[in-house]
Amino acid sequence: MKPANRPGDIRTCVCSKWRIYGFIKREKGTVLLSKSGDYGAWCLLLWILLFTSWQAGSGQLHYSIPEEAKHGTFVGRIAQDLGLELAELVPRLFRVVSKDRGDLLEVNLQNGILFVNSRIDREELCRQSAECSIHLEVIVDRPLQVFHVEVEVRDINDNPPVFSVTEQKILVPESRLLDSRFPVEGASDADVGENAMLTYKLSSNEFFILDTISRKEKGKFPELILRKLIDREENPQLKLLLTAADGGKPEFTGSVFLFILVLDANDNAPVFDRSVYEVKMSENQANQTLVIRLNASDADEGINQEMEYSFSSLVPLDIRRKFLINEKTGEIKVNDAIDFEDRSNYAIHVDATDKGNPPMVGHCTVLVEILDENDNSPEIVVTSLSLPVKEDASLGTVIALISVSDQDFGANGEVTCSLKTHVPFTLIATFKNYYSLVLDSALDRETKADYKVVVTARDGGSPSLWATVSVSVEVADVNDNAPVFAQPEYTVFVKENNPPGAHIFTVSAVDADAQENALVSYSLVERRVGERALSSYVSVHAESGKVYALQPLDHEELELLQFQVSARDAGVPALASNVTLQVFVLDENDNAPELLPLRAVGAGGVVSELISWSVGSGHMVTKVCAVDADSGYNAWLSYELQSAVDSASSPFRMGLYTGEISTTRALDETDAPHQRLLVLVKDHGEPALTTTATVLVSLVEPSQEQKASSRALVDAAGREGRLVDVNVYLIIAICVVSSLLVLTLLLYISLRCSKAPMEGACASGKSMRVCSGAVGSWSYSQQRRQRVCSGEGEGPPKTDLMAFSPNLTPCPVADVGVEDHSTGGDVSRKVGYYFLFSYFTC
Repeated sequence: MKPANRPGDIRTCVCSKWRIYGFIKREKGTVLLSKSGDYGAWCLLLWILLFTSWQAGSGQLHYSIPEEAKHGTFVGRIAQDLGLELAELVPRLFRVVSKDRGDLLEVNLQNGILFVNSRIDREELCRQSAECSIHLEVIVDRPLQVFHVEVEVRDINDNPPVFSVTEQKILVPESRLLDSRFPVEGASDADVGENAMLTYKLSSNEFFILDTISRKEKGKFPELILRKLIDREENPQLKLLLTAADGGKPEFTGSVFLFILVLDANDNAPVFDRSVYEVKMSENQANQTLVIRLNASDADEGINQEMEYSFSSLVPLDIRRKFLINEKTGEIKVNDAIDFEDRSNYAIHVDATDKGNPPMVGHCTVLVEILDENDNSPEIVVTSLSLPVKEDASLGTVIALISVSDQDFGANGEVTCSLKTHVPFTLIATFKNYYSLVLDSALDRETKADYKVVVTARDGGSPSLWATVSVSVEVADVNDNAPVFAQPEYTVFVKENNPPGAHIFTVSAVDADAQENALVSYSLVERRVGERALSSYVSVHAESGKVYALQPLDHEELELLQFQVSARDAGVPALASNVTLQVFVLDENDNAPELLPLRAVGAGGVVSELISWSVGSGHMVTKVCAVDADSGYNAWLSYELQSAVDSASSPFRMGLYTGEISTTRALDETDAPHQRLLVLVKDHGEPALTTTATVLVSLVEPSQEQKASSRALVDAAGREGRLVDVNVYLIIAICVVSSLLVLTLLLYISLRCSKAPMEGACASGKSMRVCSGAVGSWSYSQQRRQRVCSGEGEGPPKTDLMAFSPNLTPCPVADVGVEDHSTGGDVSRKVGYYFLFSYFTC
């Protein structure tokens, strides 16, 4: 009893009562186990050895099937043998690829079984090659894996021996000696191995016996040997049956009739130097190339010695087309294209026939072996591509599968592959004539977005032949570049009192990535500005990057607004970068000058001053003090005296920039004892804003002036005593706040300038007082300079902004009454400490 033998199983075990067979196909060859003995014990031992060898074998699967297997014949459980789950065959796009033989075998994706899909004819597939296999590539995706499967096609005895003709004629002179040999054309069998091992049998007769001559690996050639002389008068012809049987099971046979024609007379036949000539020649020889010159001799004389050469009737038509023979000289020449890939050897039977009567024939065989030349270029086939390739793909990622082939033989058919240009890819040999194109170094789409990979296949011939194929590899983008601004920070100047929603700047960032990875959106980096959120001051358009001021900005409230804008791409995960905007609010003339009260104002807002009639020219009557909340020229004040009387006769004048009212001459009796002076205070803005004050000057006698002065001094001393405590606390508070402000500014400036220590220190410029006129007094404005340090470039820091703000200087106290008439601006918007400080100093 024999166990069932599954066709194609790589672990086939055929057990019988007497012998156990097994084979294990591995990379180094086939191991055959044979042992006589008990059926069960040896079969169990063989299975253990097979299982161990299978686990230790290479990554290639090997199956074996007989040819002519029916459709659906089981080959092997390919999914199980490859370690794949049945449920993942379809999702992972399980497929089988075979060059030029894709329809012979198929895989059932439901059970993972490899089966025969169509008729497999070994003779058609591999001709008479000793080894015949179908090479398959099993490809699965997610991730990409490639397995190589070799399916050996075993020969079965499905072809009988075939003779080229149905009958052969053999001329045998009656005078031929015993043991004379007569060659007979043998049969051919399309099978291989034992199935093509032919044996011949001759039908029973008394004149001839059959002998078989083996010529190396060229096959066996049957010959008839004469064992008994033939008398033509008794047996003019004989009809014999030559049968050829192959070594297959079951055995197939073929037969041909041999007609023996007995010739009379001419008892010496031509004789060749050798019965078999062996010639080697290269393929692709030109026509009329000499193959061999034959030489035969005849012992007869006269016409019986003259002979002609010709191809035997046994020579098939295709050989007659390939070669020509000169009947006079015996030269055999090439007549048609000789291609090793079509046929590697020829057996040419040649007859030399003399001109006797009857003619006698000598025979020889010319065995022509064709030598291969390197006349076929390699062929390259790209069987699978995995494109495009992400730029962050790991090294060793398989990009493509490439197979090569060459129809030549030996070294001429050995092909090696290489890459023609320097690219970040390499070729790895995975199997005979199969290569994987894999990633060899890191990719960067921003540097190079696609590659043209030229694969060169070169054979081992001399000179070698080569072929190329180009594989276009596209690099897919990943989000590996954050948006980039042209500058790390921008300085923006905006005039105050801008309309709400005004466009003040546009930020722009670029992203080196592609598609959505390069789609940039903008947003504010939220923070607090005082007690309010940044988003209440400005906003940024997400797509255009335009920055808008959401409300009017006030220079007196906010001189510098510093914030960051973030640019973020649309990749996953998203990448972002920030840019800093420094928005300087420029001053406009939107605050009118404001007078500082010097003393208590009398009824009706008019302040009175007493001066003596005896004062001379240049006596200072009083000084008018005013401040402006604006900066720069908008806070530069000038004073004018608007007198109700004729200015030419007025005894008073006013300093244009000092605000001092003084006498122009000595007073006399013609001057009115009571004079009203109207003071106009004007800034230098565009347009200029003004305010007015009224000063009443009373002319009195010197004694009255001294009493008034004493009384004023006592009142002033009382007020000073009451205010001294308040002043001390106020001064302490101002000093503390100023110290904190100075420390904060110094820390900020040191951090800003730390990147460029060689460019000089970046700090606020010194406060510079502007001289108001030729008299040399100071106006109530202070020049402030802001330096913007970028940390880039060469040279000293540049003054990017110059602003002016009020600066208060103590002014002398005089007994002058001041009436405040504001004509422009809003005094409620003035900064408190300006007023207090000026009040106590003036």
